[in-house]
Amino acid sequence: MAAELVGGAFLSSFLNVIFDRLSDPEIINMMKGKKVDQKLLQKLENILSVVEAVLNDAERKQIYNPAVKRWLENLQDAVYDADDLLDEIATKAATRKDPPPEGLLQQPRSGSTLEEVGYECFNDLASRSFLQPSNNAHKNSFVMHDLMHDLATFYGGKFYFRTFELKNVFKHDTKTRHLSYGLYNDSISKIVEICDSLKHARTLMQVNLDTYEFSKGVIDPCHLLEQLKCLRVLSFKSFYLEEDLLHHSIGELIHLRYLDLSQTLLVSLPESLCDLYNLQTLKLSKCKKLKKLPSNMQKLVNLHHLDIEDTELEEMPKGMGKLKDLQILRYYIVGKHEENGAGELAELVNLRGSFHIEKLENVINSSEAWKARMVDKKYMSDLCLEWSSGEDSDMVDSQMEKDVLAKLEPHKDLKELRIKGYRGTMFPEWVGQSLYHNMTELELSGCGNCWVLPTLGQLPALEWLVISNFDKVRRIGGEFYKDDGTDHHREIPFRSLKTLIIRRMPCWEEWESFESDDNDAPFPQLEHLRIWECPQLRGDLPTFLPSLKELWISGCEQLGCYLPRAPIIRKLRISGKQEARMQDLPLSTLEQLSICGEQQVEYVFDVMTHTQPTSLTWLEISNCSSAISFPRDSLPPSLQYLSIKNCMNVEFPMRHQQHHSLQSLRIDNSCDSLTSFALPAFPNLNELTIKRCENLTSLEVSQSQSVRELSISDCSKLENVRLPASLSKLFIRESPLLGERIQKKDPHIWPTISHIPYISVNGKQIRNDSTS
Repeated sequence: MAAELVGGAFLSSFLNVIFDRLSDPEIINMMKGKKVDQKLLQKLENILSVVEAVLNDAERKQIYNPAVKRWLENLQDAVYDADDLLDEIATKAATRKDPPPEGLLQQPRSGSTLEEVGYECFNDLASRSFLQPSNNAHKNSFVMHDLMHDLATFYGGKFYFRTFELKNVFKHDTKTRHLSYGLYNDSISKIVEICDSLKHARTLMQVNLDTYEFSKGVIDPCHLLEQLKCLRVLSFKSFYLEEDLLHHSIGELIHLRYLDLSQTLLVSLPESLCDLYNLQTLKLSKCKKLKKLPSNMQKLVNLHHLDIEDTELEEMPKGMGKLKDLQILRYYIVGKHEENGAGELAELVNLRGSFHIEKLENVINSSEAWKARMVDKKYMSDLCLEWSSGEDSDMVDSQMEKDVLAKLEPHKDLKELRIKGYRGTMFPEWVGQSLYHNMTELELSGCGNCWVLPTLGQLPALEWLVISNFDKVRRIGGEFYKDDGTDHHREIPFRSLKTLIIRRMPCWEEWESFESDDNDAPFPQLEHLRIWECPQLRGDLPTFLPSLKELWISGCEQLGCYLPRAPIIRKLRISGKQEARMQDLPLSTLEQLSICGEQQVEYVFDVMTHTQPTSLTWLEISNCSSAISFPRDSLPPSLQYLSIKNCMNVEFPMRHQQHHSLQSLRIDNSCDSLTSFALPAFPNLNELTIKRCENLTSLEVSQSQSVRELSISDCSKLENVRLPASLSKLFIRESPLLGERIQKKDPHIWPTISHIPYISVNGKQIRNDSTS
């Protein structure tokens, strides 16, 4: 059954397409204009009908009858030729009246898009186990089962040619239509050698191989293009030639549907590219030198996918609104003229997925913004609106800026929204309206003129919120939470929010608390709260966050309020000079703890004397000058990572008991009382870093036989070490006494370290003849 499905699918699809074309009035009229014999056309259609009638029987017999298989291969070769001929005729007819071209997939007849038909075919193959999800790291990737691959290879036969699998490239068959090559070997040069006999090839596709051999010799893509005029799929992805990768001959590939030039060094594209009437997909992502698209891009009326992500394009070419079939256009760079401005987006109603509009500062009034008709783009799921930063951002008309953003209002089913660099002082009403019931992610950043945040608390599905670089916001008050007037009763603010990040708010001073009891407090589902680089913030923070798992506060020097009560918190990081106060620290649930400053460190150590941390695996303490020691002169039993930095008077626990969990230890400018450090037994310690311990004269690590890597730097008095046999890497920097002894291979210490495979002193490797 599977064999019949695989074999029949190719020829049946082609025959159906050919039947459609033979009945297309445009093609018939074109043939009449060329005085093509209509009886000949009828005879061809009759022959193809007979072929279709015997096709299924032949597909079954080819498995065990070589003669039938050869007949099918010859038939498929002829069908390919017929399809190429009809495609050429269809293209010439279409360029007169612009009907859509046809390919392997039959044209949708029920209002579906060609992509939806393709997805349906793909899902059908997956449901029949022809394809199955991959186990690798690539998201949404599929692989073909080995048995299905062998079956497909059998039916593909002479029509598929993988150059990297053949030692003798001249063994290829002239029936070959689909070619693949590896980027990092000489397989592309093999194709160049034989391209004269591959003039009917339809596919030239680069595939990723697990090899790092670069192409051998000089490749001339232009010669390839001059020979392979029937190509429908062409990939030069990651081809590291200079800007002459393409020349004007690309315009002669009239059958081309798919062109991938991503990750190349292209600076520009030839104008002849715009003659590719049938082109449906053009991929230019990560072309870091590409600054301009051809001026006649509007001629590519059948383009469905244009990927220009991560390029250096300065503006869009004129007339992009004529590409009404565009569905994937990740970026649009607004130009300064009407023909490449925001108004060109009006007709692109089929855009779907994510869409990013850049250089919105070129939209000069709300009328032009309204012409973009963003509200009509109902298939769009993610939208980013971005203004470029500039010196004149303080001199804009704030009301006009607000009106422009108001007219860029998207449809109400949007899932993700990002607004960057907005130059108004206030947001229009649509931003944050609860009518956006599907919005799960929202980012507002770089809005330097805004002095107040919009109402966001009533977005019912919002899970991820980032607010950053609002230079003039001094207060976040009740308007941040309150009802926007569209509901009859007030809902719990931010009832679905799971992640809140507020960063780089230089003037923010006050976060007004929301009046409520614990049962209807804001942020009932919040799991991650991060507040960074808000140097003027004094308070208050939310008082109760029942679902909080991670709290990270950094660079908030004035923050002096209590931290939120968080009964199930797992990670707590407080860095910088702020004096935020903690109470009821749940040591039983904490897994990671990073604290900075005397008050914080003293508080945590005091709590640890009364409550033993049972889940703590990661501990970092810093910037504490108080004379304190670890409770019970031992580490928490679950601890795996410990870092002590700028804590000169902290006493390191020296009790000679084993700590089985610790894997990484870092001591930096701390523990000044250490002069001779005999490291306690850590059976599972892998990494040890000793830095800026100026009083340390000797180091004994031989008891910890699991240590693999040791780094020592800025220890000016250290000269004696005893190291374990397990050590594989030793790094010494700015420790002159020890470094000199190692460089000279001092006989007093060299025998104890000569077994280490890799030794580096001040960045220079010390060779050991016995291990080299």
